Amino acid sequence: MDHVQTAIDRAAALLRDADGLVITAGAGLGVDSGLPDFRGTQGFWRAYPALAEARVRFEAIASADAFRAQPRRAWAFYGHRLALYRRTRPHDGFAVLRRWAERLPNGCTVFTSNVDGQFQQAGVDPAVIHECHGSIHALQCLVPCGEHLWSADRFEPDVDEDAFQLRGELPRCPRCQGLARPNVLMFGDGEWIESRAAEQEARQRAWLARVRRPVVVELGAGTAIPSVRWFGESVCRATGASLVRINPRESAVAGPGDVALPLGSREALAAIDAGLERLRVSA
Repeated sequence: MDHVQTAIDRAAALLRDADGLVITAGAGLGVDSGLPDFRGTQGFWRAYPALAEARVRFEAIASADAFRAQPRRAWAFYGHRLALYRRTRPHDGFAVLRRWAERLPNGCTVFTSNVDGQFQQAGVDPAVIHECHGSIHALQCLVPCGEHLWSADRFEPDVDEDAFQLRGELPRCPRCQGLARPNVLMFGDGEWIESRAAEQEARQRAWLARVRRPVVVELGAGTAIPSVRWFGESVCRATGASLVRINPRESAVAGPGDVALPLGSREALAAIDAGLERLRVSA
């Protein structure tokens, strides 16, 4: 494990010397909070046995077509997730990231493919978060009849998990009274309203233009849907930043100054935080 400790110490040194923190996060970040990551079809079906029994794949239920064909089943899936994300407490690693950002001159920016709102729930300023695939906590018209979005806060999903159907009234668009859906980028999705994510992206670009010595910390981002990896690597190419890749299965890095940590997010963040404390004491 000496190579792991060396990597932890290297990551701590990068954070000590940075003027800003770029947090990039995939589904693996939430695993330590108890959230499923849908890794592969079998992983998805373990999380949703009713869909396994019906042989419904993630790509089929996570689509606008599912809302058109079987809206109560589609809303059972997204309603169940919405309720799960609302009641899930972010793990301690989120607080570590917040603490690091508070100590840096330029704070942090977050790029995440997660739609769960866990960063906001952990107290991270929404103004620094870019949710590239949207958010389950915002709704839009399925059609859509316009570009408007609204909060899902007033929607309390009641899901029959055995039949895997939404009970009660389906969410409706306040303008046309048509079916509503989450403002989440789905598979084969030509109707996603990206205005919210575009505003977040513009703020992120402005932040990136200000920093001079950023460090990129990537958490739980796999290669199957590589949006998060591509973004972090593009920041490194543009700024000369080093990448700290935290992933228990896919931690390999390419850059000579990059750091690979084959650990879970919570464990790795705690270890790096301890390394930072050692650097402060010895300074």
